[in-house]
Amino acid sequence: MKRLFDLMLGLMAVVVLLGPLVVVAVLVRLTSPGPALYWSDRVGQYNKIFKMPKFRSMRVGTPAVATHLLTNPKAHLTPIGSFLRKSSLDELPQLWSILAGDMSFVGPRPALFNQHDLIELRTQKNVHTLVPGLTGWAQVNGRDELPIPQKVALDVEYLQRQSFWFDIKILWLTFLKVVQRDGVSH
Repeated sequence: MKRLFDLMLGLMAVVVLLGPLVVVAVLVRLTSPGPALYWSDRVGQYNKIFKMPKFRSMRVGTPAVATHLLTNPKAHLTPIGSFLRKSSLDELPQLWSILAGDMSFVGPRPALFNQHDLIELRTQKNVHTLVPGLTGWAQVNGRDELPIPQKVALDVEYLQRQSFWFDIKILWLTFLKVVQRDGVSH
């Protein structure tokens, strides 16, 4: 049922957001050299690596590490990168990953391939058995501000509580967080 929900909502979202997707892609290309999309290696269900697209908010050549590990993240942002991140518009291309089945709307956020501490802790706690999500319980409870053990504890809570109605609650809370631009540090 969850996969069917993801497909139906994903197709509706693509139709509704096609215009904004095109506008953002053009703006990214016009404001900085390089492609509109950045494809990063992410860790999916059962630790399988997949390519996840985002609108490029960082300059070409930025190291492929979690943003908080950069010495000065703001120095790597494109002219519209901060806006894309704070508005979460950079996340829209992940609809592709949802339609392809690599992601779900709700689940733990997919780790970067080199976030070994996060991957290891999630594997120990069986969180790796979940399909990663565009949003998740950890995202609505702190997003970028959470230390890894706390993020994984919330992922475990999601693993234990997962249900259709819990996913709906997380999607609603995500909508509120995005509108309020809450929990984004860069």
